[in-house]
Amino acid sequence: QVQLVESGGGLVQAGDSLRLSCAASGRTFSRYNMGWFRQAPGKEREFVAAIRWSGGNTYYADSVKGRFTISRDNAKNTVYLQMDSLKPEDTAVYYCAASYHPSVTTQAYDYDYWGKGTLVTVSS
Repeated sequence: QVQLVESGGGLVQAGDSLRLSCAASGRTFSRYNMGWFRQAPGKEREFVAAIRWSGGNTYYADSVKGRFTISRDNAKNTVYLQMDSLKPEDTAVYYCAASYHPSVTTQAYDYDYWGKGTLVTVSS
């Protein structure tokens, strides 16, 4: 079992940067592909970014490509989401998730464990 705790959210202005962290418990963190999802008020949860267990492959939603960077440190059991050039439409609760699926996926139903989320608010 993996427990996930996100941190790093907050209120920023458009154009600013934030780095989200997701700390995982459990000795098997390095076996999981990891993803970030977000959910804005009144909208469905959507995929943001994902990274293979080895860190060798990354995937991004078109809406964040070129602005967000996902990374992981398996020695620290932590995955990160660096968010640059933030826009008001990035405002959402951001969730970290772990997947034991053999392939990195963008589908929420392929993820086995979820954190409780951290709120990011971007003002214009």
